[in-house]
Amino acid sequence: MNKNRNSLMAGFLIPSIIGIILFMIPVKKSFFGATGEGAKDWTIMVKILADIISGAIGSILPILCVIIVTISAIMSVIALGKPKFITENHLLKDTFSTTPIWVVIRVVGAVFAWLTYLEVQAGEEYSGPLNWITNPDDGGFVLGDLLTTLVIIFAIASLLLPLLLDFGLLEFVGALLTKVMRPLFRIPGRAAVDCFTSWIGDGTLGVMLTCNQYEGGYYSTREASIIATTFSAVSITFSIVVLAQVDLMQYFGPYYLTVCLIGVVCAIICPRIPPLSLKKDTYLVEGKAMPETLPDGFNSSADYGVHLALERVAEHKGVGQFVSNGLKNMVGMWFGVMPVVMCIGTLALAIANNTEIFTWLGKPFMPLLNLLDIPEAVHASKTMVVGFTDMFTPAIIAAGTVKSEMTKFIIAVISVTQLIYLSEVGGLILGSKLPVNIGELFLIFLERTIISLLIVAPIAHWIF
Repeated sequence: MNKNRNSLMAGFLIPSIIGIILFMIPVKKSFFGATGEGAKDWTIMVKILADIISGAIGSILPILCVIIVTISAIMSVIALGKPKFITENHLLKDTFSTTPIWVVIRVVGAVFAWLTYLEVQAGEEYSGPLNWITNPDDGGFVLGDLLTTLVIIFAIASLLLPLLLDFGLLEFVGALLTKVMRPLFRIPGRAAVDCFTSWIGDGTLGVMLTCNQYEGGYYSTREASIIATTFSAVSITFSIVVLAQVDLMQYFGPYYLTVCLIGVVCAIICPRIPPLSLKKDTYLVEGKAMPETLPDGFNSSADYGVHLALERVAEHKGVGQFVSNGLKNMVGMWFGVMPVVMCIGTLALAIANNTEIFTWLGKPFMPLLNLLDIPEAVHASKTMVVGFTDMFTPAIIAAGTVKSEMTKFIIAVISVTQLIYLSEVGGLILGSKLPVNIGELFLIFLERTIISLLIVAPIAHWIF
């Protein structure tokens, strides 16, 4: 028995520690042979691996991205007809079966990708929407700079994320936090697993877990709404991409600590103010909510957490399941997220670069930005609202228009902590049974933006 327990404990600790080292421990690029400018910058192992692969196959990345986005569009259109080869295959169904509006977005993303890749222009005398899309600063930037970074990051991170997700780390940490979830965040202790799945893994996975628990009767309407909109956080992977986009990877440590701090503060405040505070404690299925006391036979939350972790390890089916889960993560990110980024990112960037719409929408933030003494406040104000459409766009705009490192840092933090972006998490919430509408999502988005600004500004002044 002890031998079996020791084996399970090793199965819990070794992959979890490796995952923490790969995803959460900053290292210097020079440790891995990097030379020249930036060699002393801090980053994380996953980003170093991605950079090495990008350097080796960089020339084929643009066409690879175009092919991925095109396959996504074609297969999603075919999936609308519900053919058996898709409906009877869980991977194909989960990847390509979606609502008509998201199919349209994927198709438009593919069209934008081809127009940009082929550098289609309407002529120098023409300055309309077609040239906006294919302009090097708009669609060209999204395809040539953003997607070519994402395609490698998604692949590496997705294949390695099971180290964090599949070997009991989330169960252990979740059990430790059971006693703080209800008083701090007004949600059940079991939600800690959903929360950490989002923080460490992926926000969409957190939403899906929350939807499953809500439909099963384990969360009330209020609890599910809080968890989905407050804890379905942007993953470490996305955070890396955002910070790399504004060329500040050397600040990853303070950056991610700031993101975590703001996430916790928002999770304390937002459930206590409208619209989340107005949600009712009603259940889709009565009588399923679990008691929150420590089960008999366990002396502490840590003992219970170890028990849950070892149970998770015992259920794991080895290397085959590890590889399968990693590939599922990668396929979902490649074919589900990249077309949406190509479509919404290009549209938002084209509108931001060629019209004054986001300048007008950002003007109400100018007094607060000036009060907080944020450099280049006019450029920063343009990024405050655009994040509601897609998380990457504020960082793209900042990379192209903002020179101040302080302001870039602030925008990179806020674009992650705003959380409710329609291209992924927001769209998934709207498409689920969760009782949150688009107006409520936008109000929560604004609340999180203001809270984030008030916290990140003094931290940025201290760092820079």
